[in-house]
Amino acid sequence: MKLLTKYNRLNITATILTFIAGSCAFYFLLNYILIRELDERLQGEQQEIQAYVTEHNALPDIIRTKEQLTLFYPVAAKENTEFVTVENKSDKESEKLREIHFTVLAGSRYYLVKVEAPLDETEALLRIIIGVTIVMIAIILLAGFLINRIVIGRLWKPFYETIKRVKAYHLTDQEALKLEKADIDEFALLNQSINEMVERIQQDYGSLKDFTGQAAHEMQTPLAVIRTKLDALMQQETLLENNAQQITDIERAVHRLSRLHQSLLLLTKVENRQFVLNEKVRIDKIIEDKCSEYSDIAGAVHLSIKLSLQATTILFHQHLAEILVSNLLNNAIRYNIRDGSIEIVLRDNTLNISNTSANAQLDNTRLFKRFYRNQTALEGSGLGLSIVKQICDVAEYGIAYRHEDGIHRFEINFNARNF
Repeated sequence: MKLLTKYNRLNITATILTFIAGSCAFYFLLNYILIRELDERLQGEQQEIQAYVTEHNALPDIIRTKEQLTLFYPVAAKENTEFVTVENKSDKESEKLREIHFTVLAGSRYYLVKVEAPLDETEALLRIIIGVTIVMIAIILLAGFLINRIVIGRLWKPFYETIKRVKAYHLTDQEALKLEKADIDEFALLNQSINEMVERIQQDYGSLKDFTGQAAHEMQTPLAVIRTKLDALMQQETLLENNAQQITDIERAVHRLSRLHQSLLLLTKVENRQFVLNEKVRIDKIIEDKCSEYSDIAGAVHLSIKLSLQATTILFHQHLAEILVSNLLNNAIRYNIRDGSIEIVLRDNTLNISNTSANAQLDNTRLFKRFYRNQTALEGSGLGLSIVKQICDVAEYGIAYRHEDGIHRFEINFNARNF
């Protein structure tokens, strides 16, 4: 849930509850005020009747009006003054009345006086006031919602622009992330902090890339010396006869180190974007050539390779395309089973390479990370799929991995920008 949405929900909920509570309190307060005003009017009538009885020692004439009615009833003794609310059901339409009861002494006899006034007008006025209040509350709520949605949405626009820029940023682009200074202090501080953080990350990343490239470059001379000395040792038949196994192990280790060195150099070149992707490459021809190269290796373990290739030309780099196909095909052969199969389908600018394997599903979260290897793959460098992923990222190709019914599938979409 977005922060603005959550804020609006909490704000509207709190506002509605506040207005409901305030409206209830306002209703009872207004009702109390109007009833009290009516009671004061009835008390004024009481004072006038009592003054008339005191002066004339007789009851005044009964006057019946729409707004007031006075009735007299003889009683035995004096009673206390009280206010009561009654409902008159004598007529076809019932109505509520507010009455004041009090006694007067006229002509040596007590009379109970009832002065009543209708509550309809008071309640009508109350309903009008409450209705107007509810309408005003609704208008205020609607206005508040629109103001929050428009104004706060505009206030948060720099934040969402920052998020958009950060999501689109890639460290390998070798371009600085320059976020504009916002008018709001908090967002300006956020942008400044992100700019400084990215600058530090770029420096560390650049240092790491330089170290990797320099280390890989410096490894060439020692490797060449080791290979030369090893070849010289292998020419000595007596030494070879007595230390054949040790020399074979050294040769295997040197070969593996050499492949690792070449892979690191390639990764560095790809990350530094030293390859210009402006060549028209027939990817189907490359797949056929690589399958022909690996046919002897596949035949040694009785692997069947099934091809279904559509003539496809992409704007790429010839050498990178060969590495891409070679690494995927090499993986499909190396992790296959005896008498297994490999299927390669190229259609609609999408390349699918699937192979049988005894290995379980690979970890999708680590699959394309450097030096990630299946536990059974002791000979691999753990850089093959990492190189494939890096090439796809540079070329903006989509790559995905799936495992279905014992079949490992790699799919590359040469059209996808976000796969």
